[in-house]
Amino acid sequence: MPDRGGGPSGPRMRVGRPSRRARTLLMTLGVLAVLGMAFIMFAGFWTDWLWFRSVHYSSVFTTTLWTKIGLFAVFGLLMAGVVGLNIWLAHRLRPPLSAMSLEQQSLDRYRMSIAPYKKWLLIGISVLVGLVAGASAAGQWKTWLMYVNGVPFGTKDPQFGLDVAFYAFDLPWYRFLLGFGFAAAVLSLIAAAAVHYLYGGLRVTSPGARATAAATGHLSVLLGLFVSLKAVAYWLDRYGLAVKSSDFKAADNWTGLRYVDANAYLPAKTILFCIAVICAVLFFATLWRRTWQLPVIGFGLMVLSAILIGGLYPAIVQKFQVQPNEQAKESPYVEKNIEATRDAYAIDGADVRDYPGVPDPKADKNQLRQAADTTASVRLLDPNIVSPAFQQLQQVKGYYAFPSTLAVDRYNGQDTVIGLRELNIGGIPKNNWINDHFRYTHGYGVVAAKGTTAAADGSPDFTQSDLPSKGQFGTDFEQRIYYGEQTKQYSIVGGPQKELDYSDDKAGEKETTYEGKSGVNLDNPVNRAAYALAFSEPQILYSGAIGEGSRILYNRTPKERVEAVAPWLTIDGAPYPAVVDGRIKWIVDAYTTSNGYPYASRTTLGQSTADSLTNSQRAVVAQENQVNYIRNSVKATVDAYDGAVELYQWDTKDPVLKTWMKAFPGTVKPKSEISPKLMEHLRYPQDLFKVQRELLTRYHVTDPQTFLSGSEAWEVPDDPTTKAGTAVPPYYLSMKMPDQKEKDQVFSLTTTFTPNGRPNLSAFMAVNADPGTPDYGKIRILKMPTSKPVDGPKQVQSKFNSEPKIAESIRLLRGGDSEVEYGNLLSVPLADGMLYVEPVYVRSAGLKYPLLRKVLVTYGGQTAFEDTLEKALNVVFGAEAPTTPVQPPTQPDGTVKPPTTQDPTVKAALADAQKAIEDAEKARQSGDWAAFGKAQDELKAAIKRAAEAEAKLGSTPKPQGQQ
Repeated sequence: MPDRGGGPSGPRMRVGRPSRRARTLLMTLGVLAVLGMAFIMFAGFWTDWLWFRSVHYSSVFTTTLWTKIGLFAVFGLLMAGVVGLNIWLAHRLRPPLSAMSLEQQSLDRYRMSIAPYKKWLLIGISVLVGLVAGASAAGQWKTWLMYVNGVPFGTKDPQFGLDVAFYAFDLPWYRFLLGFGFAAAVLSLIAAAAVHYLYGGLRVTSPGARATAAATGHLSVLLGLFVSLKAVAYWLDRYGLAVKSSDFKAADNWTGLRYVDANAYLPAKTILFCIAVICAVLFFATLWRRTWQLPVIGFGLMVLSAILIGGLYPAIVQKFQVQPNEQAKESPYVEKNIEATRDAYAIDGADVRDYPGVPDPKADKNQLRQAADTTASVRLLDPNIVSPAFQQLQQVKGYYAFPSTLAVDRYNGQDTVIGLRELNIGGIPKNNWINDHFRYTHGYGVVAAKGTTAAADGSPDFTQSDLPSKGQFGTDFEQRIYYGEQTKQYSIVGGPQKELDYSDDKAGEKETTYEGKSGVNLDNPVNRAAYALAFSEPQILYSGAIGEGSRILYNRTPKERVEAVAPWLTIDGAPYPAVVDGRIKWIVDAYTTSNGYPYASRTTLGQSTADSLTNSQRAVVAQENQVNYIRNSVKATVDAYDGAVELYQWDTKDPVLKTWMKAFPGTVKPKSEISPKLMEHLRYPQDLFKVQRELLTRYHVTDPQTFLSGSEAWEVPDDPTTKAGTAVPPYYLSMKMPDQKEKDQVFSLTTTFTPNGRPNLSAFMAVNADPGTPDYGKIRILKMPTSKPVDGPKQVQSKFNSEPKIAESIRLLRGGDSEVEYGNLLSVPLADGMLYVEPVYVRSAGLKYPLLRKVLVTYGGQTAFEDTLEKALNVVFGAEAPTTPVQPPTQPDGTVKPPTTQDPTVKAALADAQKAIEDAEKARQSGDWAAFGKAQDELKAAIKRAAEAEAKLGSTPKPQGQQ
């Protein structure tokens, strides 16, 4: 067509072409820009690959990558093909443009403008929808892997008789396919309708037929496919009722069928499925009938049926059948929910027993006093309060720091509070790039203290301290900490730049060079360029501090590392360190979860695991994740020196873990490979315990009628030692529950419950947290009587505060601007009653850390506020503890009998035992019972060390000839 564009008349202006040099420059800049963008994209991929390869989990990276690429390609091409095919078909079925109506004439200019670009428009639209669909499908890689690798649970749902694996692994994938089908049908319908309208197949304002026969047939088929998918959706919705969340006054986040679901929604979905199938057939029949009348009527009936059958009818059933007799109607379904929930959260084995809560007033005082020592090792050192004492007494340098909440572990049978002296980047004397990333690269040393005692001045009784660290753990272990909870910046180590190891007052600064194999090698200039982009730090590319052997360390917190190598796990919020086999290892509890366990009620992990100890360093687990199945299926370790990540199968029966182990073979080691030394430090995880206790506030009840009435519902009390109104945290301590048959105390995790809206104690819960015992994981609940209220934590704290003598003592302790801090209020079942113990710390004016000054104890209505636990127990029970010291084998002269071997460990242990005996006798004569108790503890530990060393020597095969 001739150019009819307007413009000024006159001679044409000749526009000069750019010079050859300019064209070359522009082309070069364009190529460089494209290469730069490509390298930026490549840098992210390449650094991820290098990191996974450095931790020896490259199979996780490749499996995830190829799964995403496969899903992107398949579903992207499928969506592009379906939409593109329908656009092409609509164009192919366009009517001839003969007699043009006014409506078509107005569209003529649009047809003319796109005519030269029809092919490119078709390709562009297809590619665009394909990219979007492919990206969406790639995000479903976990759903796909669970679907193709799913392992049966061996448990069937009570409604349809299908294995739980169908709901956990299959149904999510079917829902994704259904959603993809709906998206493809709707996009194809919109695109086809637009093309038909543009080329005259559909008419809106023109007289005559509104659609050509070809357009009618094409759109009818697409509508028939849409309605067919709706029929499939109705059918899947039947199964979805088993995992559907609903509001129910008996329980929050209720999941599963109720009476109205089984007797109204379920038949309604079946009827709607049949109606949708008939409606789809009517749409397909339009290919021959060429009329919209019947399918439109059918579609209208389907919509009306969905309103009446799917909405109004269930509401009538609920109003007139369920509400007048709710308990009778709902009881069978409540029973199914209780059984499924207790199984899904592994609380079905909880042993609930009645417990008086009030001691027998005729009980022998001496026996009670003795039982107080043997029932529990009361932990006076609060790991949430004593961190400043560790910081002040053991920080040594400003560039070291301890976490605000320390860990509780056990060593040689002693409850121990432990922390690592990690690097504090904010405490470096002078912050610059070299100091922050090359010079100061790691922390150094372990600090530990006894959990049950304190030093004479109230400070922690350290069993491992100083720099380099020495004490109970010895010195023969790798003390450098390159990976820790507070180590979040990257470091470049192993190259020409020396690192500061630690400072010694006598020898000055000691330097080191990292010798581990962790991190990514920066010898390669491509690697340096990639990391310069990844960390937005150009100096990585050209700095002279990087040379042969330089390695970059990042992703350095234990949680980050385990999450990266096992993205299908949910990580506990409290990794903790342990000295194992000559290394410092972070122990990380990991969970497999599911949101598809039929009938099991859901919980939000972030809410269930929050308490008064969660803060910026002690994070809650999976803040927004809603789950209705959880298992502590994996125990992971992260080496503090080389960052090595090991995953161990812990729950050998968990089908979710088995599914992921099929998807990622070789990533999880069998349970049998856990070393005995590591096993000694494994424990029951806090976050799982908190989720279980939250569920047990309602699901300790197994009778449906009682459950529905809510008369026995409990709640987790607020922490009485704080004013934040947050839940009391669970506490680790070694103790014996009344029914436990073990002779010794067992490392346990404990909590309390109160009735809804009331402060008195309703139950005490403890779980065996020691994997070395036969009933590890056994949940025991002591249920208090409702007829005789037992004081709960808030009431105990209130009585402490209101006791005139105690209040006056607290006032005196606060004198001179001192601050009083209450430690963990520990509860211990003892001889039918409840023993409460709370340490009281004082932070004097000018002192930066708290000291243990007093101990509050109450039992059976008697309260004591004394300098030591020993004295407080003596006052409460009106009797003194037995003072007979534990005696090791001795010679006639009273000295410790020398070992039968010259083993230095045995000799040193018995020498410590002899000293402890002498200290105990001095303390007894002077009446210093705190020192006496401390000496007894040291004596027991020394004897135990000697016995263990002798046993090892006795079990060691002798050389031939010395048999």
